[in-house]
Amino acid sequence: MLFLEELLETVTRFIEAGGDVLWFIAAALVVMWSMIIERLWYFSRTYPKQARLLVAQWDQREDTTSWHAHKIREAWISQMREKLHSGLLVIKTIVTICPMIGLLGTVTGMINVFEVMALSGTGSARLMAAGITQATIPTMAGMVAALSGLFISSRLEYSANVHAQELADHMPHH
Repeated sequence: MLFLEELLETVTRFIEAGGDVLWFIAAALVVMWSMIIERLWYFSRTYPKQARLLVAQWDQREDTTSWHAHKIREAWISQMREKLHSGLLVIKTIVTICPMIGLLGTVTGMINVFEVMALSGTGSARLMAAGITQATIPTMAGMVAALSGLFISSRLEYSANVHAQELADHMPHH
């Protein structure tokens, strides 16, 4: 329990130092990683069962060679491809948006620096330090958030394409 209290205190101090924009980055991370975990679960648990059922349905068909059968096969593969790619665009969009949210924090922090300079009438390094910190932390957080999802989102897209192709290969059209 002590560990969680210390972690919460550290996160709170980090957000105070970086500004309210970090809450948006945190929310984006929660959504992105929830979706990533769901996709990983789907690829490892749900999809294999669905694919086996679909291939079995195809194998049970008497007609697999007619134009009508080919269209049914294409529709089934297309539906599975859609399920495989479900949510991937949203994940990639969040990956793309995170650095932009961080940049928003940078702009906000720099505005604070200029306000301090205008109010104090000097370029005091001590007075500007808090604003500069607030300007750099969100940029770093946005980049780290994006990098944390970049590789896995590309890997998920690759896996979706491979699974769709394998499914098509297991449903031969004679």
